[in-house]
Amino acid sequence: MVRIVFRGPEGAVQAIEVEPGESLMSGAKAAGVEGIEAECGGSMVCATCQVYVAEPWFSMIGAASAMETEMVEYTLHPRPNSRLSCQVVVTATMDGMEIEVPPAQR
Repeated sequence: MVRIVFRGPEGAVQAIEVEPGESLMSGAKAAGVEGIEAECGGSMVCATCQVYVAEPWFSMIGAASAMETEMVEYTLHPRPNSRLSCQVVVTATMDGMEIEVPPAQR
């Protein structure tokens, strides 16, 4: 299992365990991470699973696809380090990764 730490907009911290090969979104939903709406269930059509990934993790997870980049542009609070958690597949090298959840998804 890989330990991922989610930080909410108000500073609340929740550490979860995610199986390698699973998406950040599915791990967050299974653990009840507040703020990860994921209305489309990971189909990359709603962008309500946006997260912020700080360095050095952002560089480690690989580049977003053109479609993901376009979806992020339509979120309420996009940042240069925004990603859709449904598109980030967890690997063992992500153990200890810290993720920030935006203040709102809709």
